Amino acid sequence: MKVSKFLLPIIIVLGVTVFQSIFIVQEINQAIVLQFGDPKKIIKKSGLNFKLPFIQNVAYLDKRVLNLDNPPEEVIAADQKRLIVDAFARFKIIDPLKFYISVGNERVARQRLATIINSRIRGVLGRQDLATLLSKDRAKQMSIIQNDVNREAQNFGIEIVDVRIKRADLPQANSDAIYARMQTERQREAKEFRAQGAEIATKIRSTADKEVTVILANAKKKSEIMKGEGDGQRNKIFANAFGRDPSFFSFYRAMQSYEKSLIGGDTSLILSPDSDFFKFFGKSGLIKSKKN
Repeated sequence: MKVSKFLLPIIIVLGVTVFQSIFIVQEINQAIVLQFGDPKKIIKKSGLNFKLPFIQNVAYLDKRVLNLDNPPEEVIAADQKRLIVDAFARFKIIDPLKFYISVGNERVARQRLATIINSRIRGVLGRQDLATLLSKDRAKQMSIIQNDVNREAQNFGIEIVDVRIKRADLPQANSDAIYARMQTERQREAKEFRAQGAEIATKIRSTADKEVTVILANAKKKSEIMKGEGDGQRNKIFANAFGRDPSFFSFYRAMQSYEKSLIGGDTSLILSPDSDFFKFFGKSGLIKSKKN
C-alpha cells in the first residue's frame, strides 16, 4: 500500500515530463526550439520532435504564403497629381531564425513590411506621371517596387512573393471635380449633337419641300400640256364635224348656248324676235327669256 502511494507521484511526474518533452510540428508550420529565449534548434519538417522539458519551449512560425493588406495611402505623382493607392503584398518566412531574431513575430513583421511597402510605393510611383500609373506600364512599376521591398525583407528572413495595387483612385474632391467636368463635357457634346441633328433635319425638310414644289410644278405643267392637247384634239374633232355637216354643228352649238343661258340664275335677257339666237325656234321666236 505504501509502495503504491510512492509510485503514483512518480508516475505523474514522469508523465508530465514526457508530455513536456515532445511536441508536433504541423505541415503548415516550422518551429524554433528556445532555451530561456535563446534559439537552439530550427525544425522545418513536420512530425514528432523532442525538447528538454521545463527548460526549452517552442515558437511556431507559419510556413505558408501570407497576405499583407496595406491601408490606402495618398501618393503624389511626378505631375503633382494626388492618388489614393490601395496595395497588398504576399510573403513567406524562408529563414525562421533570422525572422525570430529580427522581428520576433508576424504582427511586428507585418508592421515593418507595411512601412517598407508604403515607402517604396511613394518613392517609385512619385517619379511617374498619373497617366503612366493608369496605363499598362503600372505592372513594370510594381515589379520595381517588389524587387526593392524584397531586398529589405530579406533582412527579416522574409521573401516577398508579390506586390500589387488593388485600386488607384483620385481623392474624393478631385473625383467630384473630374466628374463635374466630364458631365459638363457630355452635356456640351449632347447640345452639339442636337444642334447638328436640327440642322440636318432642316436641310432634309428644305430639300423635301423643294422636291415637292418641283414635282407639283412638273405635274401641273404636264396636266396643262395634256389639257391643251385634249382641247386641241376636241377642237379638231369639232372642226371635222363642222366640215362634214355645218347645219348640224350649228344646231348642236345653239343647243349648248340655250342650256347655258336659259337654265338657272336671275338674269333677264331682252332680244329681238328676229335674232339669230332664236332661229331654231321658228318665226314666232321669243320676245323675252328669263334665266331660271
